[in-house]
Amino acid sequence: MLYLVATPLGNLKDITLRAIEVLNEVDMIACEDTRVSSKLLNHYGISKPLLSYHDHNADQMRPRLIGLLKEGKKIAYITDGGMPLISDPGFKLVRECQRESIPYTVIPGPSAPLMALCLSGLSPERFYFCGFLSSKQSARKKALEEIKDIRATLLFFESPKRLVPLLTDILHQFGEREGAVCREMTKIYEEVQKGPLSTLIAHYEANPPRGEVVIVVEGTSKFFSFTEADLDAELKKALNKFTFKDAVSHVSSAFGLSKREVYQRALSLESEKTRLS
Repeated sequence: MLYLVATPLGNLKDITLRAIEVLNEVDMIACEDTRVSSKLLNHYGISKPLLSYHDHNADQMRPRLIGLLKEGKKIAYITDGGMPLISDPGFKLVRECQRESIPYTVIPGPSAPLMALCLSGLSPERFYFCGFLSSKQSARKKALEEIKDIRATLLFFESPKRLVPLLTDILHQFGEREGAVCREMTKIYEEVQKGPLSTLIAHYEANPPRGEVVIVVEGTSKFFSFTEADLDAELKKALNKFTFKDAVSHVSSAFGLSKREVYQRALSLESEKTRLS
């Protein structure tokens, strides 16, 4: 059995009682950095064999972990902080468990993107997690071009050294928008800077940041014109792909319409389909 266990972002008191219970019960713990994880485990008196599993050794370690799981071992997987699989190689481990029919579950807890979203003061109604963009500017700009018209709050991970270059690229690609930079969350020097992108850039050019960073940027307010035929076409595709409720939610988000309005149109389309069949 594989347990995906969320761990504190910084404040060790943020661990859940269930996480402590599971970490005490498993046979071993796979972790991103044994040195970082040891601090947490030692704090709670947990002594288990540790296996290092990170971006640089995941391809070699994954078969070993799968082999141990097949033997019936209980293994917890943790990162340096936050929710496993979010911008880490745990995703491939889970996919391998699925292929091998190995059971796994999630022990929920702290999540850096969700905490940053709540701290930012920007709309949480719809949000889109972008993770780490490329360190190469050309690839980064291409990625930003693909997401600039998303009508949802955008969340990015970034290193403190590349914070200003990323904010600058976002400003150039998106234009001026409201944003927030959340760093050192739950730690002593937790900081949240909010304001227009240009103001954030100026602040961090004068005050180079330290510590882990999450960037939150408001979604586009750009108006998209569309015809009733466009709406119907998208609704028909969504109704064939999703449940009725999910289709309405998907299309209302895509077109910036109220769910009630889209719901009524979807009912009309379904009634027409029934009448013609």
